[in-house]
Amino acid sequence: MEETSPAPAGAISARPAFEDTAEGRTGSGAEPHVGKGRGGERPAAGAAPRQQGQAHPLRVAVIGGGPGGLYAAALLKRLDPDREITVWERGAPDDTFGFGVVLSDETLGGIEHADPVIYRALQDEFVRWDDIDIVHRGRTLTSGGHGFAALGRRRLLQILHDRCAGLGVQLRFRTPAPPAAELATTHDLVIAADGVNSLTREAHADAFAPHITTHRCRYIWLAADFAFDAFRFEVAETEHGAMQLHGYPYAPDSSTVIVEMREEVWRAAGLDRCDEQESIDRCAKIFADALDGRPLHGNNSAWIAFRTVVNDHWSHGNTVLLGDAAHTAHFSIGSGTKLAVEDALALAACIEEQPDLPAALAAYESERRPVVESTQRAAAASLRWFEELGTYLDQPARQFAFNLLTRSRRVTHDNLRLRDPAFTDAVERDFGCPPATPPMFTPLTLRGLTLRNRVVVSPMDMYSANDGVPGDFHLVHLGARGLGGAGLVMTEMVCVSAQGRITPGCTGLYTPEQGAAWRRVTDFVHLHAPGTAIGVQLGHSGRKGSTKLMWEGIDEPLDEGNWPLVAASPLSYRPGVNQVPQALDRDGLAQIREQFADATRRADECGFDLLELHCAHGYLLSGFLSPLTNQRTDAYGGSLQNRLRFPLEVFDAMRAVWPDDRPMTIRISATDWARGGNTAEDAVEIARAFAAHGADAIDVSTGQVVSDEQPEYGRSYQTPYADRIRNTLGIPVIAVGAISSWDDVNSLLLAGRADLCALARPHLYDPHWTLHAAAEQNYKGPGAIWPDQYAAGSRRPPTGRTDAPKPRLTLS
Repeated sequence: MEETSPAPAGAISARPAFEDTAEGRTGSGAEPHVGKGRGGERPAAGAAPRQQGQAHPLRVAVIGGGPGGLYAAALLKRLDPDREITVWERGAPDDTFGFGVVLSDETLGGIEHADPVIYRALQDEFVRWDDIDIVHRGRTLTSGGHGFAALGRRRLLQILHDRCAGLGVQLRFRTPAPPAAELATTHDLVIAADGVNSLTREAHADAFAPHITTHRCRYIWLAADFAFDAFRFEVAETEHGAMQLHGYPYAPDSSTVIVEMREEVWRAAGLDRCDEQESIDRCAKIFADALDGRPLHGNNSAWIAFRTVVNDHWSHGNTVLLGDAAHTAHFSIGSGTKLAVEDALALAACIEEQPDLPAALAAYESERRPVVESTQRAAAASLRWFEELGTYLDQPARQFAFNLLTRSRRVTHDNLRLRDPAFTDAVERDFGCPPATPPMFTPLTLRGLTLRNRVVVSPMDMYSANDGVPGDFHLVHLGARGLGGAGLVMTEMVCVSAQGRITPGCTGLYTPEQGAAWRRVTDFVHLHAPGTAIGVQLGHSGRKGSTKLMWEGIDEPLDEGNWPLVAASPLSYRPGVNQVPQALDRDGLAQIREQFADATRRADECGFDLLELHCAHGYLLSGFLSPLTNQRTDAYGGSLQNRLRFPLEVFDAMRAVWPDDRPMTIRISATDWARGGNTAEDAVEIARAFAAHGADAIDVSTGQVVSDEQPEYGRSYQTPYADRIRNTLGIPVIAVGAISSWDDVNSLLLAGRADLCALARPHLYDPHWTLHAAAEQNYKGPGAIWPDQYAAGSRRPPTGRTDAPKPRLTLS
């Protein structure tokens, strides 16, 4: 499957690097009409392009006769008929894996511009449809407006074979290619399009530096002798676990059927012991309703564990990787064929545009890598969603369908509304949105506190206090965000003792003077931003304390005036840089527990509406939770149950003195992003324990526990962890992590992946982010009330630029 996004108005749907003349070209030796490159002049018609310093046409060897390799050969030959191009394919002409190939309108636009002959041949074969059917516990929900086109993979190969043969490309079937190293000595360019199991990549692994990840599901490619009416997703809830079907038509009388399930489900069902025909028959029986009792058939079909391929480098000398040899994306979003043909298009264009081959290969990788990495991030999100499918099955049917459609974050609430407004309206009604109210402006109640909307100003350390006392800066900073319309504004981490500060500029709540200063802030928010709640986050720095202000050197120890540190174990944050903390003994644990309780009492006196306990980011309580930082051998170390003991004791002490009608939340690091650290599974158990002790919501962050972490950054990259906790435990969650648009917020809420969304940097950029989000969505209801002093601004929301340069490529 391939997810698509509508192209922006005026955008070029794909790279228009090549065009045929108005009269048309057959490709039978006619000189190509070459489009403009990056700002270059169009070569004269009939001129065969040559790279600088090249005395002869390129000799090109293509290893692998799949769609990517064939398309690259056709484009390069079409651009210069004098080129000698040979394709080696170890299989027969009609040998292929899988059945149907799905392409989006964006990809087809690129093919049309690059070679209208191929495009016209494809047009005659395509089966087109707009709908996606999602079957949830016997109920079928349909979403339209998605725009797919598919054809049989064998037919696609035949079209490309014919085009290559017509252009004079040499096709060598049933012939393994010589090693790339050998071909590189006799050819100017070697294109390794030899698939996910690329021998070229493995032979030169030291140069390409591949990273291959095997995932947790098994799947099998099958086919049915009828055409589905739409792209179909269906789940079978068996005694062994959830199994899913992905089906789509690729011919008037044929459909691809992919059956996928978790490895443990596959084994429990005994499918690991079935031969091909037994597997086919079992799948047909399991999904008999979807198939209307008709059979399935295979093509040397086997159960496969999907592997994500990433390479640090795509070229080595004059050898370049293309398609699955260079990168893979899970079939639930990214067609390998789509990526391969787009690679071929970019490679051919770069060879035309650049002065020599090294520059061309560098330009190809520079251009394609960001696009591929974006696709792989989206595919990874989609893959994980299907791996965790079982956690979503209890969602209401429409929410489940919306969740599935938006799983990769490429399809969002806003563009799904463009595709299918009726479906989106129905999902919003089920969610409880009042008429004309975006999801983010629906209220949420936690104990006795009702938040007017789902936006949270995330805790952000400002490092601007004097002896722990918040001053005018904090009044203006938090007051401005309160006026900006968010449902909840959180303080930075407020420290429970002087020793518990991160830096000398951190705020505290351990003296009466500090309490009075915080009361000034809460009074301002309550008086001038009625409807906005303000919460306090209490924490202790642990081993990450006694450091410089962020802009003076993050996590760097002070030049002078350092204070002693305490932690779960005597392990410095960065050995040789940060000081070694003292491991807390029983008396020290009791003292810190009481410091948290005292700070909670002061928070109550200050008038805070919500209290959050900071158990994340490697600070003191987080240090107890992680096995990487807790090496104790007493009752507070070892098993996760023991590592939870002290944080839960602190929470209980705080809950005991915090008013019953006011909520408490917990911020956790849901993964340490490091081998041997806490995992997503551990995070569920940590959240479960705090919920059992009375936590009202879990604020789900990640990492910052150890200095050698390896985070997987990206848009909304931490939200899957919140999603998992919410849909496993049913407890409200606050999602954080690179959420930057109101469309993201609406999408996460409507899909049931979060109950609140906390944004940090967007609120630094725009204190009135929430009010501006309301204006941009034409919302003027109770979830976003402009202060009287600012009301005139609500009638003139800022407009975006209309003169921004249009992209050369817009890919799905």
